[in-house]
Amino acid sequence: RMKKIILSVAAIMAFGFANAQDAKFGIKGGMNLSTLTGDIEDPSSKVGFHVGGFAEIKLSEKFAVQPELLYSTQGAKEKGEFEYEGNVYDAEIDYKLAYINLPIMAKYYIVDKFNVEAGPQIGFLVSAKAEATVLGNSAEEDVKDSFKSVDFGLNLGAGYDFTDKFSAGVRYNIGLSNMIDGEAADYVKAHNGVFSLSVGYKF
Repeated sequence: RMKKIILSVAAIMAFGFANAQDAKFGIKGGMNLSTLTGDIEDPSSKVGFHVGGFAEIKLSEKFAVQPELLYSTQGAKEKGEFEYEGNVYDAEIDYKLAYINLPIMAKYYIVDKFNVEAGPQIGFLVSAKAEATVLGNSAEEDVKDSFKSVDFGLNLGAGYDFTDKFSAGVRYNIGLSNMIDGEAADYVKAHNGVFSLSVGYKF
């Protein structure tokens, strides 16, 4: 299944290059403010980052396609209660997720330097850990088996080109698939939600 997805992405990129008037490559990075929506109890956002590369393929003066390859740290924090030997304690769980994300954005330049964008994203889970803190004591556990290895989402955003080389953008990723894997997926739903700020440099 993953091979088909990668081949589809490659075909889209190849089509874009074949029809492109102009293609530029670049690097980008920035801050993530992520959370988990769904059945996570009282989640709070956590700060992470993303970094990677992109190609902006101009199809016309107004339209461009921008495939990207990004390493992204995501997750959320959840507060709850922990019971031990008849006593109940306040607990906080920090979900630390890392993905390799492949967004394919369609960009429309409203004016010369300002654009709006939208497009699908597929993410491949690299690591997933949960750190629980009770009474000031913390313990971390690998929970990758509890999360699906592939995540699908929709990105919406906007960008501004300060110069031909430097740009900045804002984006929100709406997770469309339930991230929970195994039997728990039947009664627990959780989706990624990531707001990101980034700066980019085109070569």
